[in-house]
Amino acid sequence: MNCYICTTCTAQSADFVREARAALPHLTISSVECMSGCTRAQTVAFRAQGKVAYLFGEITAADFPALETFSRLYEASDNGTFTDARVLGDLRTKAIARIPA
Repeated sequence: MNCYICTTCTAQSADFVREARAALPHLTISSVECMSGCTRAQTVAFRAQGKVAYLFGEITAADFPALETFSRLYEASDNGTFTDARVLGDLRTKAIARIPA
């Protein structure tokens, strides 16, 4: 599983990447330029081989616990989908895109 954080969205994106790496040490987080989610900055994406990919926007440090939960559920899922989106908490309202595998 890969986690990507946009570094173009805000002037504080580099700090956000560092904070995310410290808060989510089990994830390999890559910083990437523009994921075209600028209207809902700060964007974070998850992608894994053979699974649906997710793009979330308006992510803050307050969302790190939800991202932790999401990443564990996503990793455990067969195809990256969930029968009930409520397990994602507030992240379900921050989803920008769910991209087919």
